[in-house]
Amino acid sequence: MNRFLRTFAAFSALLALSAPFTSAAHADSKEVVIAYQDMVVPWRYAQATGEVEKATGYKVTYRKLGSGADVIRALASGSVQLGEAGSSPIAAGLSQGVDISLFWILDNINDAEALVARDGSNVTSVAGLKGKKIGVPFVSTSHFHTLVALQNAGVNPSDVKIVNLRPPEVAAAWERGDIDATYIWDPVLAKVKKNGKVLITSGQIAQQTGKATFDGFVVDRKFASQNAEFVARFVKVLAATDASYRDHRSAWTAASPLVEAVAKESGAVAQDVPASLALYAFPTPAQQASNLWLGGGAQSGAAKSLAATAAFLKTQGTIQNVLADYSIGVDPQFVQRAAH
Repeated sequence: MNRFLRTFAAFSALLALSAPFTSAAHADSKEVVIAYQDMVVPWRYAQATGEVEKATGYKVTYRKLGSGADVIRALASGSVQLGEAGSSPIAAGLSQGVDISLFWILDNINDAEALVARDGSNVTSVAGLKGKKIGVPFVSTSHFHTLVALQNAGVNPSDVKIVNLRPPEVAAAWERGDIDATYIWDPVLAKVKKNGKVLITSGQIAQQTGKATFDGFVVDRKFASQNAEFVARFVKVLAATDASYRDHRSAWTAASPLVEAVAKESGAVAQDVPASLALYAFPTPAQQASNLWLGGGAQSGAAKSLAATAAFLKTQGTIQNVLADYSIGVDPQFVQRAAH
């Protein structure tokens, strides 16, 4: 059996844990809209191959949105039931009273987001960004880390022109030379690195300041309570694709169907995907159920990260309120089930 088939067999075995509902009539009435972004993550393969539909029996519609802030707005409006967002927009959404729960850590961002200065901008350090123009998606994890990086380097964010651009707009502005720097993720990060200098990554900022960022899956709380079995089976699909990547990383080559599917769904170039995936860390269900991430109530890593992010966003005037406890927006029950 070749390496890809071995990987797929292991992936399929994990997905077998999520058997479809037996009642076809019941399943026919179940529909869900899932919002996603352009992040390069393993579960795009399951998305492309219809694994969620197979595992749950639900009709799934995928809606690609331009930023985490857009995803939170869509959840607030009821137009989607689940969605991918970074820790910064999740913190902002919870602070603004959006009725959502974080139930899965999509990735620890680590070095998958970076602050990059364009060649020709004459910027060689974060401190050198004073007076320059930076393009970032507002209220994103990269926006949060832009502000943290500037302050940590002794630069007042008000001395820098920070413009709100979604990833495709960042790519276009970069090509035109309209911005001096950007703080962004793949697939745009891979493009800007080709004629830019990485000043700092999110992993380095987390090490220096203790302010880590992550991407997560959030769900409308009412939908989760009424469709708990769907969310549980969905989590097993997410866990299976992450495990396939972690355990068989060498099979995720640019020419593999795995990577081709990820590239297609995220809008990336297949040859860039293996390097992009390697920049992230993908926690296991057991790790996610621990205090490191979703377990532990107010002392969970996710709740503390969301609280720190919200406090910082308030100092910047991005949000008006900070909750006393962000664990009200963290739901570990589904990763706890998947871990057993």
